[in-house]
Amino acid sequence: MKVRSLIKYMAGYFLPVLILFILAGTGLDFLSADRSGKPIDTNAKKIDIRGIYGSPDPFWKKNHALHELNVNSIFLSGKSINNNLTERARKEGLKIFAEFPVLNGKDYVDKHPEAWAIDRDGHKVKPASWFMGVCPTEPGFRQYRLTELRELLRSCDLDGVWLDYLHWHAQFEEPEPILPETCFCGNCISTFSAWSGIKIPGGNIPQQADRILTSHDSLWREWRCSVIAGWVTDIRMILNNEKPGALLGIYHCPWNDTDFNAARRRILGLDYDMLREIVDVFSPMVYHGRMGREPLWVKENIAWFCDRIRVADGKYPKVWPIVQAYDDPTPISAGEFGDVLRHGASSGASGVMMFTSYSVAESEEKTKTMKEVFAGWKD
Repeated sequence: MKVRSLIKYMAGYFLPVLILFILAGTGLDFLSADRSGKPIDTNAKKIDIRGIYGSPDPFWKKNHALHELNVNSIFLSGKSINNNLTERARKEGLKIFAEFPVLNGKDYVDKHPEAWAIDRDGHKVKPASWFMGVCPTEPGFRQYRLTELRELLRSCDLDGVWLDYLHWHAQFEEPEPILPETCFCGNCISTFSAWSGIKIPGGNIPQQADRILTSHDSLWREWRCSVIAGWVTDIRMILNNEKPGALLGIYHCPWNDTDFNAARRRILGLDYDMLREIVDVFSPMVYHGRMGREPLWVKENIAWFCDRIRVADGKYPKVWPIVQAYDDPTPISAGEFGDVLRHGASSGASGVMMFTSYSVAESEEKTKTMKEVFAGWKD
């Protein structure tokens, strides 16, 4: 074979393989291969849940039927659900999931100071941005919140409940999060002592807090995680009794096991290994703009998370992330919004939703983007 012919032959044989290798190395979603080596379009995979977070009214006021925008699910505050909304949503073939603010003590702590979370210096905690956490062990608040849940389940036609504000007092939705050590009220200290079998000597709150954090830190973190998991367990039982078959999901901090010195577990009290046995669906709150991250971080985070909780096709728990569409602290373009929708639905995720309905409905470009991205995931 002549040299020139040999070069042409090698180029024709190896160049396509080289291109595939380079593209695969970039980590791009749109190109991978099945077992035969044939390229497949992973953007065309089925996504079961194509959701919005917030009332559908902003879309309806613009004469958009949500099913025509390829939306099949709405997630919104349980307090915003009424008969008219439910009737129209069902006519459009939409699933309805109620957001339930578990440990948000705003307004409640003003009337019930015994439920105020206490920091390691013995002071009442200050509001963390817009979140006012409550002491998770205060019996009166627990009864109050679980009664609210039962009333919600009995009054609304729901496909599931999504727990929000499911963590000890803190604020993670910031580039520089607010992460106080809590709660060192008398009830928390006595409950921890009974759970652990460790007697905490008397003294003032700073002295007791220092003793716990210095000598029993590991057990203290474990106990705090068990308190959060206990809330979810009780809610699971109520949901099973009141709405058999309804899904239980959680909105949660998307940090990995080491971010901010392992603060997701250490401060927030979120232990994935405890929660994955109770929860049907995890919804990581991957608000890239709010957290000072790039859009690609959403994809990286979801890949890590799906591997972390060992998502399996067709089995629980499932992963349906919630991504940012709203323009805070900086504008989110329609293109960027489309990117994070796709990133959120990558890896083992089988659903995705956006925050918020109003921020998309008020933008024709974002509405068009959502419709087009969701169209690629329909049955």
